Amino acid sequence: MAAQRARFAALDRLLPEAAGPPDGDLLEAATADGTRVAAVLRHQAYPADSPELLSSAAEVWQLFPFPGDTGTAGMDALLRAWRSRMDGERPGANSACLVNWPSRDAEAIRAFLDHGLAPISALAVRTGPPEPDPEPPAAAVRIRRARAADFDAALRLTVSTFDYTGLVGSAAPANTADLLAPGLRRRLDSGAPVWLAERAGTPIGLAECGWIEATADSAAAELLPLGRWGYVNNVVTSPECRGGGVGRALMSVVHAEFHREGARGTYLYYNPPSPLASVFWHRQGYRPLWTMWEVRPATALR
Repeated sequence: MAAQRARFAALDRLLPEAAGPPDGDLLEAATADGTRVAAVLRHQAYPADSPELLSSAAEVWQLFPFPGDTGTAGMDALLRAWRSRMDGERPGANSACLVNWPSRDAEAIRAFLDHGLAPISALAVRTGPPEPDPEPPAAAVRIRRARAADFDAALRLTVSTFDYTGLVGSAAPANTADLLAPGLRRRLDSGAPVWLAERAGTPIGLAECGWIEATADSAAAELLPLGRWGYVNNVVTSPECRGGGVGRALMSVVHAEFHREGARGTYLYYNPPSPLASVFWHRQGYRPLWTMWEVRPATALR
C-alpha cells in the first residue's frame, strides 16, 4: 500500500490517497522477477429494474488491483490471474469485466490493452474558475432552473441521450425511461440543480446536476479530493439543435452557479470513444482523473 500510494501521488496531484482493499475474493500473482502483487475481485449482479443497468452490464466482475510500484509487469500478472479465475465462472452475454484506474498511468494502460479491455468511461474533473461567457447560440436561448412541472420534457431529453451513447458505450436497455423516471422526478421535486434550455418556449437542452460531499471515509473520497463538488450527471441537447452552442451556454451557467456556491470543482463521467463527448468536455476544461476499463462479455477477457 505504501508503494501504491506513493505512485498515485506521483501520477496525479488530484488523486486521493489509494484506498485499502475492499471485501471480496483475494487474487495473488507474481511478476517474472518474483515480486508479489495482489488484487481483490468482486462480483455484482443487478436486477432488471436496477438503474445501474443504464451504464452497466447485468453481471459485473470488478477487479481492485494492488500492484504497488510494479508497473506494467505487476498489472499484467494480476490480469493473467484474473483471466484464470474467470475460467471457473459462467458469465452470460450481458456481463462484463471492469477495472477502474488512474487515467494517467500509461504503464497500466499497456496491460489493459493487451488483455482486451477498452476505456469505456472516464471520471473527469474541472477545478478552474468559470470560463468567460461563450459565444451565444445562433438563435436566442433562455436557460432557467427546471421545475417539477418540466418532468415530461426533461425525461424526453434525458432518454434521447441514451439513444446516442448506446452507440459508443453501454447499450440502452428497453426500459430506459422507466429506469430514469424515479430519480429524475425526485431531483426535480427536491429543487436539485437542474437547468433547462428553451428556444421560443420549447425545451431543447438539459443539464441535470447535483452536489457531492467528499468527506473522510466517504465513497466519494476514494475518487475525489476532499471537499464539496458539483456533479454533472447528464447534459443533453435535442438532436436537431446539436452543434449550435446550446451545450456551451448551459455549462456556462452551471459552472458559474457551482462556483458561486463554493464548489471545489465539478466532475462528471463521459465516454472516451464518443466523438462528441470526448471533444466537448475537454473544451469545457475537464480532464480525465479515473478511467473505467471494461470488456464485454466477461468471457472476452484475454
